[in-house]
Amino acid sequence: MKTKKKIIAIIMMALLCMSLAACGGGGQGEGGSASGSYTVGICQLVQHDALDAATQGFKDALTEELGDAVTFDEQNAQGDSAVCATIVNGFVSNNYDLIMANATPALQAAVSATTDIPILGTSVTDYGAALEMEFDPQGGTGINVSGSSDGVPGQLYADLVKELVPDAKNVSILYCSAEANSKVQSDDFEAAMKETMPDATCTVFTFSDSNDIQSVATSAIANCDALYIPTDNQAASNISIIKNVCEPAKIPVIAGEENMCANGGLATISINYYDIGHACGEQAVQVLRDGADITTMPIAYASDPVKEYNAEYAEAIGFTIPEGYKAIEK
Repeated sequence: MKTKKKIIAIIMMALLCMSLAACGGGGQGEGGSASGSYTVGICQLVQHDALDAATQGFKDALTEELGDAVTFDEQNAQGDSAVCATIVNGFVSNNYDLIMANATPALQAAVSATTDIPILGTSVTDYGAALEMEFDPQGGTGINVSGSSDGVPGQLYADLVKELVPDAKNVSILYCSAEANSKVQSDDFEAAMKETMPDATCTVFTFSDSNDIQSVATSAIANCDALYIPTDNQAASNISIIKNVCEPAKIPVIAGEENMCANGGLATISINYYDIGHACGEQAVQVLRDGADITTMPIAYASDPVKEYNAEYAEAIGFTIPEGYKAIEK
């Protein structure tokens, strides 16, 4: 009888220990950090080369430092902001350790979903515009958000237009009206053009989604000498449509980033999206492993932009590129 009671006591003690261990684990977000393992949710707005490269850079930076200790839940919203919200709400419900938001609508959805889980953005041009707040980028946002930017000053694109199309009188600007950062870039470029080429007139053309890109692009090039497209995700995803409109008309297209230019533009000021994604991943390591305060973490920026051109597009429109431009490798 005593032996039977002793066995029952041992079993009860084992069950109690198992229960305490389970309680000590907490949710994925809390338990992950405590145990040295982490779950990171990645919400990418849409699939195109630039954003894909940024996501890969982010993942590589984390796995280089944390190895198998980090697990990714990578999801793509296929260009739909409402789907971004659904994705990040799932990350919040699962109490993930960190959310990476690739592109402005993904960042905005994440910010709306949580004030507690650290959020890092990438491929975001202007964090002030995206977050609708003013702050010193070098001093942090003051909230649970930081990240890396793909921003390039509009003056560099204005200089590009002046160098490539010095006699331009009409320059069109094309972007998606749903992307706040595209408007910021458009305004910046237009202001720079007024100083750089005061005799040229800039006209803005916006499309609402992929369904009206062709018609709006056709209107944009009707009377223009050059077309500028900022780092707009919808434009990048549908650059072949824009190319099919602009190339036959022999329009010099100044694109906001390398991959867009490679697939349908003439020239760009290039940054490396893999590098800004990697920088974002390095920030994630600091937050997750090193306990860095994300509220004071400076926004990271690309360094050393390079003037690049698309040789195929230049040949197709009969355009001679001056010295100092690097041909984009495909």
